[in-house]
Amino acid sequence: MEGVTASLASHALGHPLVSLAEVNDDKVTPGLLGFVIFAVIAAALWLLMKNMGKQMKKIDFEEPAAPERRPSTPAAEPPAHIPGPKAP
Repeated sequence: MEGVTASLASHALGHPLVSLAEVNDDKVTPGLLGFVIFAVIAAALWLLMKNMGKQMKKIDFEEPAAPERRPSTPAAEPPAHIPGPKAP
């Protein structure tokens, strides 16, 4: 019980729970600059997507109507001529 009281007292006095000796100085983190660059890229992507949606709405595309097909019998139409290589 005495160890728990001592740890609570040391924490209450402002000592951090993790000592500074345990922090690895060789560890590289992205930091503030990495976050700012990531935020700028994310904002640019959002603006590009928004602009692309606006540009796509401007496109006036109407698909031409398909021509009506009459039902026909196979004997009523002549066979189609398929060009092939000419004989010498």
